[in-house]
Amino acid sequence: MTSWLRKYGNLPLYLCMLFSSALVAVFTETSRPGDSVCWSASISSCTECLSRGPQCAWCFKEGFLDGAGVNQRCDLPLNLLKKGCGLEFIEQPEVKVEVNATLSSTQVSPRDISITLKPGSEASFIVAVNQLESYPVDLYYLVDVSASMQENLDQLKTVGVALSHRMTEHSSDLRLGFGSFVDKPVSPYINVHPSKINNPCSDYEIRCRPAHGFHHVLNVTGNITEFTRVIKRQRISGNMDTPEGGLDAMLQAAVCQSEVGWRPEAKRLLMLMTDQPSHLALDSRLAGIVKPHDGLCHLENNVYTESTKMDHPSMGQLADKLLENHIYSVFAVEKQQYQWYEELVGLLPGSYLGKLGLFQAPNLIELVVDAYKRLLSEVEVSVSVEDRSVSRYWLSVIPLCPDGATANKHSCSGVQPNQTVYFNITIGMHSCPDDGEDEDVTVMVRPVGYNESTIVKVRSHCRCRCGSTGRCHDGSESPCRETSNMTNQEPGDGLDKDSDTDLDSDKKAGCRADGSDLDCSGRGVCECGRCLCEQSRLGTVYGKYCEMDDFSCPYEEGLLCGGRGVCVSGECVCGDGWTGEGCGCPVATATCQSADGLLCSGRGRCECGRCVCDGPQHSGTFCERCPICHITCQSYWKCVDCHLSHGLTQEEVGHCNHTCAPLVGYVDDVSGLAGEMWSQCVYISHSDSCRYRFHTSLASGRTQLHIGTHRECGSSGRLVGTFLSVCALTVLCGLVVVAVSRLLMQRKRWPPGGATEDGGYHSTGKDLSYIPTSNEKTVTYRRDRPPDRPVEMHTQVAKMPLGDPWQC
Repeated sequence: MTSWLRKYGNLPLYLCMLFSSALVAVFTETSRPGDSVCWSASISSCTECLSRGPQCAWCFKEGFLDGAGVNQRCDLPLNLLKKGCGLEFIEQPEVKVEVNATLSSTQVSPRDISITLKPGSEASFIVAVNQLESYPVDLYYLVDVSASMQENLDQLKTVGVALSHRMTEHSSDLRLGFGSFVDKPVSPYINVHPSKINNPCSDYEIRCRPAHGFHHVLNVTGNITEFTRVIKRQRISGNMDTPEGGLDAMLQAAVCQSEVGWRPEAKRLLMLMTDQPSHLALDSRLAGIVKPHDGLCHLENNVYTESTKMDHPSMGQLADKLLENHIYSVFAVEKQQYQWYEELVGLLPGSYLGKLGLFQAPNLIELVVDAYKRLLSEVEVSVSVEDRSVSRYWLSVIPLCPDGATANKHSCSGVQPNQTVYFNITIGMHSCPDDGEDEDVTVMVRPVGYNESTIVKVRSHCRCRCGSTGRCHDGSESPCRETSNMTNQEPGDGLDKDSDTDLDSDKKAGCRADGSDLDCSGRGVCECGRCLCEQSRLGTVYGKYCEMDDFSCPYEEGLLCGGRGVCVSGECVCGDGWTGEGCGCPVATATCQSADGLLCSGRGRCECGRCVCDGPQHSGTFCERCPICHITCQSYWKCVDCHLSHGLTQEEVGHCNHTCAPLVGYVDDVSGLAGEMWSQCVYISHSDSCRYRFHTSLASGRTQLHIGTHRECGSSGRLVGTFLSVCALTVLCGLVVVAVSRLLMQRKRWPPGGATEDGGYHSTGKDLSYIPTSNEKTVTYRRDRPPDRPVEMHTQVAKMPLGDPWQC
């Protein structure tokens, strides 16, 4: 342990230093002044810039940030504007949604939408689905006719008429069709012995029909009698394994629209009746069939001819075909297979699963009616993108259900006739194609079971246009493009060594500022007569001579030069209307004007948009406060005396300017000037002993003095009489106070019941029996030795009766 500590004793210190260095590196890298979500050192073209996100833009202005790297052209639009790129030179494609309202529709609207997206952007639109009062109904029975379905097939013979009567409550136009299936007629699904191919039931001495993948028997028809007659003529068949080929037959019944006779305006119901599970995709490999299903109709003479050549369809393929052909799927299965089909139905939009205890006619009728009501009351949409572009887009669907309906993931359940369901659909774009070119993608919005849909055409904006010139000034353009023609000339084309030298010197001169002997201010290299500025970890270096940057000047309000100027050689060059070290001072003085219109209330000057008061006695935003400015009246006596000596005439006002306030006026009556802004004063003249009233004010920051011309004078005899009267009154008041004080002191010395001759104390009448006549007290004195013999002394002091006088 000791040796380990000796060897690795500095490991904690080393780890701390390493961690600190990492923090510094991260901080330096993430705190670059010009950084944003759009900036990256690897960006070299407009296309790469736009792929950074929908908020990014590219400046294709020629000469923008001369000398800086092309990656500085990629930034947020607001930052580009601050750096001097005009709005007309900013490449930032718009996200647009255009709705074509000219196409009429009764159920789904709008029918046609065009959207323009760019990488990272998204767009939303609303699709409305209207539920009509009633619809015509096409119901196609697809029945498993294997041997185990014999009794169930017999029950179907009586369904037609009863079902047509029951459906009149919901639709006045019902049509029925019929088709059958067993399984693929190849081994190991059937017995391929010659005697078993034509009659799979020969062992039971029963005449059966051959096994088949799908046989379309009867087009959808309103002739219920014909439907019943066809059902009665059906015979069973047979196969070897338990699963049947129901899903294979369903796809053919869905895509063969003209053969089956589906009506465009009708609600289409495809009912699968079976008592066994179904084969899925890849099951056909047991029979050596490896060709995937192509999703097309292959009926010849109403028989599925490709059953032995193509695999069973996948669940996704079957779901797409049911959606494309606006078909609801209904599964009528026995309860033993309910769990298997329950998982299957979750993968098929617009499907319904009915569990039958027994395949009896009343049960089948109730199943059809319940399925129809349930499927029509649930309005669901399916949104799909073309397979080639599905990885570059994402989708979101939010149903907006009417009153009384319940919102699910992509649907509303419990919708009543004549109600409208709205879907807020959002389409977002992850990225552009690998080649960076624009592409057109079709997005289908299909309400499940409806014969109308919305087609959304998405146009991706990936390639930059860069205005009318098409020049983006990105990394693909050489800095020496303008001089490439000259450098490619042959030596014999009129260029000699001297001209080459002159050309080189001219190029060097184009990289030096006036009076400078450094190329590109020492912060770049000169190529083809233009400066290519170096990349600094502190920020961006740019300019014709690399003289500007975005980090070496003062920051104001968190922005370089306050966002109101540019940084040139470490100093802010402010824009119009601004000044100061960090361009934080407005040139205008409007912010310094007080309410009276004066600049800083006349007591200061405006600096950097703020008032700087002339003296410490002034304060406030506009120097409007001055607590000590209202000095005493005595300070104005000299001024008033000067004006009195000159007769209080307007012609003599100027003689007292050296001793008086700036503004002096004469009024007959100063009482009319009373108020908060005026101070009232009085001056007694030495020459005539008269009083003169005057008022002072500091309104508008300047002292004002108004002297009253009316004087108040009095005689000397009257003043003496007044003085003697006041003195006599003062003496009289003093005598009264002394007399009252002596009287109060004498009353305090008298007893409460009056004075007595013997000066004794008398009881107040309290019962004397309650007063003890003596006081007894026992005092114990203890010594240290002997401890067991304490000495005690008893004293008794008699109390003096209450009525007896004191005796000395």
